[in-house]
Amino acid sequence: MEKDILMPNYEHSILNLITSILKNYKVETKYNGLEKIDKLLEKKYKNVVLIILDGMGENVLKHNSPDGIFLKNKIDTITSVYPSTTVAAMTTYYSGRPPIETGWIGWSQYFKEYGRCIDVLRETDTYTGEEVKVNNLKISDIIGYKTVYEQIEEQNIKTYEIIPSYCAKKGNTTIISDTIDDMCKNIIKLCKNNESKFIMAYNNNPDSINHKNGCYSKETKEFILETEIEFEKMLKRLKDTNTLVILSADHGHQNINETVDILDLEKIQEYLIMPPTLEDRMIAFFVKNDKAKEFEEEFNKIFKDKYILYSKEEFLENNFLGYGEKHKKIDDFIGDYIAIAKSDTRIRLETYLSREIVGNDEQKSTHSGLTKNEMEVPLIVFD
Repeated sequence: MEKDILMPNYEHSILNLITSILKNYKVETKYNGLEKIDKLLEKKYKNVVLIILDGMGENVLKHNSPDGIFLKNKIDTITSVYPSTTVAAMTTYYSGRPPIETGWIGWSQYFKEYGRCIDVLRETDTYTGEEVKVNNLKISDIIGYKTVYEQIEEQNIKTYEIIPSYCAKKGNTTIISDTIDDMCKNIIKLCKNNESKFIMAYNNNPDSINHKNGCYSKETKEFILETEIEFEKMLKRLKDTNTLVILSADHGHQNINETVDILDLEKIQEYLIMPPTLEDRMIAFFVKNDKAKEFEEEFNKIFKDKYILYSKEEFLENNFLGYGEKHKKIDDFIGDYIAIAKSDTRIRLETYLSREIVGNDEQKSTHSGLTKNEMEVPLIVFD
């Protein structure tokens, strides 16, 4: 079943949202902002708060709370960057740059420097779960970037990040909040002091709930409704603080009705020189030089109605990762072919070793494909 396909719009995306904020603080950037946010920021707020709820796509919000305060205060619908996944999208928020420039493009990326596929957010071996931190070689040494916190503080504006305890710190001033309630309380506390500031707050839900239960589940609905209640409480206490609250997401979600294990695709396995990487719905294949044609034919025979297969050259020519100076590691990471999901099918990436050690993860909903559900996120403001 093919869903609506939606390409990333790098003139109307989360990249442009964070660009508007950077421009508000006189940070130089070559990207364009969002006109609606630029106009709002002309009011010169004392506090600008950007809140990202992971996986709260347009479809998730409309289905679970069609009459709530979030949709009532939505001013636009924008796209994620591509791939529509946390690694790429949150790095865009944190850096103010598209994936083509950062090199952060998927959950698991192959690093020749380590000789391993690494889950870049966790810095662990994808197939064993083992930590791969090396004293003299960090992931940030290979695909590091200058954060928006650094860029804004260079303009003498104080910045804060609010993140769950498991996240790596990126700001100079980090506040740990594992719940929405605690996140809102910390935002209130910060906004009541007299300094001008930028705050970016992140929570890993409803993404985690969606993966486990499906994005239209009662658990996801409960989270959205409870979060709206907490926001109403927060907004009442932010009155007279000259604060603009912007709420959005990093990507959307697509319910999954079919999972295919890569190890069960025996013919395709014959054509590969190493395990596929990146994401289940945006897959990088490393193919034997003399088996390219056979690989294309076999993959399309099975998945032509479910995935779009691009050569590396085609993928780059279509600017999926955005525009700008290509990071030196991009060619390493994307392999010879990229397969992008356009349906509700997922190809589970695994090895016999990971199946034994990590097990088979079941996901009722996921992302990183090119469906409208995965690509669209709401832009919500509370002035």
